[in-house]
Amino acid sequence: MTRLKRDDASLIAELEPVAAGLLDRHIAAAREWFPHQYVPWSTGRDFDGPLGGEPWQEDQSRLDPAARSALIVNLLTEDNLPGYHHALAMNSTREGAWGEWLNRWTAEEDRHAASIRGYLHATRAVDPVALERARMAQVSTGFESPAGGCLSGMAYVALQELATRISHRNTGRFSGDPVCEQLMVRIAQDENLHMVFYRDVLRSALEIVPDQVLVAVEENVRSFRMPGHAMPGFAPMAAQIAVAGVYDLRIHHDDVLIPLLRNLKIFDLRGLGPEGEQARDSLAAHLEGLDARAGLFVERRAQALAARQRRGHEDRASAPAAPVSG
Repeated sequence: MTRLKRDDASLIAELEPVAAGLLDRHIAAAREWFPHQYVPWSTGRDFDGPLGGEPWQEDQSRLDPAARSALIVNLLTEDNLPGYHHALAMNSTREGAWGEWLNRWTAEEDRHAASIRGYLHATRAVDPVALERARMAQVSTGFESPAGGCLSGMAYVALQELATRISHRNTGRFSGDPVCEQLMVRIAQDENLHMVFYRDVLRSALEIVPDQVLVAVEENVRSFRMPGHAMPGFAPMAAQIAVAGVYDLRIHHDDVLIPLLRNLKIFDLRGLGPEGEQARDSLAAHLEGLDARAGLFVERRAQALAARQRRGHEDRASAPAAPVSG
């Protein structure tokens, strides 16, 4: 049977009841929380400037450099919320349940940047001047959606929300700070509910236009980049984060792509047309290649770590013995 392609307007209208139901479910599941309760304000003190406080110094931070990079990337990603709001509105509509969801999503997302920045300032974890300059550069650049059309937009955000949830959760765990971990766990809970909304929109769309959804999913999986990829210094920070094991290709493949595609039963669908089958074949090939690259990355990382440990043992063994006082 040949299925007619749906344009965005008709598909958005057809999915409106689905969005309304998912919005009601989201509101019932969401739990109110307050960013100010997760920031250790008692550890803070005035910075230099108009208040005449103490300048930031790197030794004031208790965080591992990779944890600092992860928190900076996570925060600057959250900071670009105005661009994300605009992109989502352009790919759907501001009317009806879609508009209500977009406003609710934006309000919830806005808490994330406020709370992470409060934590970083109160604990003096990062250079606040460099952080603000990076925020200005990031938001001034804006956000150009990689997705074209509502289905592609939904596919991208479903992937991105899950990736962000994993990144936040792992960052908190890696930080070694129970306060940071508690905050990042709480933010990750928001991201998970957001992912579930977009994932289940895609699930409903699969029942209407499966081939178009497969094409959108394949395009976004193949070309996926985190929304903060254009921020200043993203490449070296992303590399540092990957080497530390906070977020890398292995995690992206195993904890983001595979669970999402399995939940949507992408590889179990029947009755696809040629376009959908081709997209699914391409998706399978991409996953196979990504899995191989992830395995190679993990292997090389382990080899580099082992070499560093050997050098450390050799350096300690060759160090002169401390003099014995008599």
